[in-house]
Amino acid sequence: MSKIEKTKSAYEELGFPDSPEMLVKAQLVMRIAKLLSDRGWSQQQGAKVMGLTQPKLSKMLRGQFRGVSEAKLMDCLIRLGCEVKIVIRPKRRSATSRVEVVAA
Repeated sequence: MSKIEKTKSAYEELGFPDSPEMLVKAQLVMRIAKLLSDRGWSQQQGAKVMGLTQPKLSKMLRGQFRGVSEAKLMDCLIRLGCEVKIVIRPKRRSATSRVEVVAA
C-alpha cells in the first residue's frame, strides 16, 4: 500500500506563512463570486448589497484580499442571503487542526 501525500495549496507551495488563512479567504471569495454570477449581478449591484465599494469588490474577486478579514467575507455572504455556520469540535486523533469551508 502506498502512502498518500497531502496536496499542498498554492499558497503553501508559494511559501506564504499564512497559507491556511489565505486558502479559507480564497474559498469564501469563490463562493461570493459564484453567488454573484448565478444571480447575474454586476459588481456594482453586489458591492452595494455587501456594503463594499465596487473597486474593493473587483480587487477581492481578482484575488487581492489580503486586507479583507475572514469575518468581513462571512458578513458579505450573510448579506447575500447565505447562512454561515462556525462549527467548533475537538480534532480527531489523526487529523491536523484546521479551518475548513464547506459550501452546501
